[in-house]
Amino acid sequence: MPNQAVRLAAIGKVFGSAGGDVVALDGVDLEVAERQFVAILGPSGCGKSTLLMITAGLIPPSVGSVTVGNVRVTKPLTDVGIVFQRDLLFDWRTVVGNVLLQAEIRRLDPAQARAKAMALLKQVGLEGFENSHTWELSGGMRQRVAICRALVHECSLLLLDEPFGALDALTRDQMNLDLQRIWATDKRTAILVTHSIAEALFLADRVVIMSPRPGRIVSDMTIDLPRPRTLEMRDSVEFSRYQREVRKTMERLGVLREEDTR
Repeated sequence: MPNQAVRLAAIGKVFGSAGGDVVALDGVDLEVAERQFVAILGPSGCGKSTLLMITAGLIPPSVGSVTVGNVRVTKPLTDVGIVFQRDLLFDWRTVVGNVLLQAEIRRLDPAQARAKAMALLKQVGLEGFENSHTWELSGGMRQRVAICRALVHECSLLLLDEPFGALDALTRDQMNLDLQRIWATDKRTAILVTHSIAEALFLADRVVIMSPRPGRIVSDMTIDLPRPRTLEMRDSVEFSRYQREVRKTMERLGVLREEDTR
């Protein structure tokens, strides 16, 4: 068995507010093995993004512990790449300038970092756009830049917080293909937060389902589909079976409901 790259133990998170405490997470246990791709599904407000930020050390849990690489997380991780729904690019910098921002902050070797940045941009189909400004790019192209920026320092852990949620369906399909190809190159440990059942099944080795707030893990499914996965695979019997299983879980949680029109 591979070592556990990420371990969340009895994680709870309470946020104070004027109207009283809000329990966002309650007793979350999750282990992610090295080089595994895990997707977290759940309704809005169930604490998925909060769980990701706790994993990265950006916010502390109220109770419980996080270990990454057998080291307890007590401050923001450095060996991590994070991609958010908003690309958070700097429009006054070029495409390659945005990617190299990580390298500059971390004081990496400039020549090596630039070579890595150029290789990543080529891998996501942005060769020739290196010197463009990000305000000239489409939404999908901007998210490709954000992914390259998250990976330029060759992190071992990649955290993705609904990175394609604002994109149109066709662009989102292409981004899923791009992300799968990038992940397969180095197979770094990856955790994806998403609302899309199809996206989770397409990308992940495991799909974890969380309950409405307070967020708890109610299902942990292994996705036994061959790689590399194709868009046509979403029409297969096996893919449809996984989709039905996820939807039934969502119905049991009250997240999906069909009105009785009789």
